[in-house]
Amino acid sequence: MKQFNYTIKDALGFHARPAGKFSKLAKSFEDTTVTLSANGKSVNAGQLMKLMGMGIKQGTEITIACEGAKEEEAAEKLQAFLEAEL
Repeated sequence: MKQFNYTIKDALGFHARPAGKFSKLAKSFEDTTVTLSANGKSVNAGQLMKLMGMGIKQGTEITIACEGAKEEEAAEKLQAFLEAEL
């Protein structure tokens, strides 16, 4: 398993547009499960509605865990996405 932490910097938090892009990217890694954890809750990052239901705001530290065949690639690309978008 590969995991990393990231603190949301965007003033709007993890809002609809980046959440949709993030969810789509998370689902694109075949045979790899991506989990997002924040505020004591965890969800499959490929499930947009559950991701949006987390209510992640600016300053919240999230943990992304990738497990599966493409975990290294997934973690690298998801971290780059978060740094560029949020």
